[in-house]
Amino acid sequence: MSTPPRRRRLEVEDSGEITIVNFIDRKILDEQNIQKIGEDLFSLVEELGRKKVLLNFSNVEYLSSAALGKFITLNKKVQAVGGKLVMCNINDDIFEVFEITKLNKLFNIQKDEQTALQTF
Repeated sequence: MSTPPRRRRLEVEDSGEITIVNFIDRKILDEQNIQKIGEDLFSLVEELGRKKVLLNFSNVEYLSSAALGKFITLNKKVQAVGGKLVMCNINDDIFEVFEITKLNKLFNIQKDEQTALQTF
């Protein structure tokens, strides 16, 4: 019995030297999905050498704390190669989690994609 092809979790596009990542899932809660998202994000930096990464959360309604861990690791990886990670379009509920966990201090979070692109 063959396993079905894994559904894409991310939509990645390049804008000049900035890599824009859009999340396809509205809810990033499932451990396997988070693992896959983490692998995909890390490979952007480790394998593809991307240094400027913009995470656009416009589709995301829910995010688990395990996903936050992946973003912290991604941030470390990006910084290790002298790059920059910026996030945008985070809804109020998710932003509240970033505030409670003080991650809004760690991450560069912008209101919208246009503003975020200007911070690079």
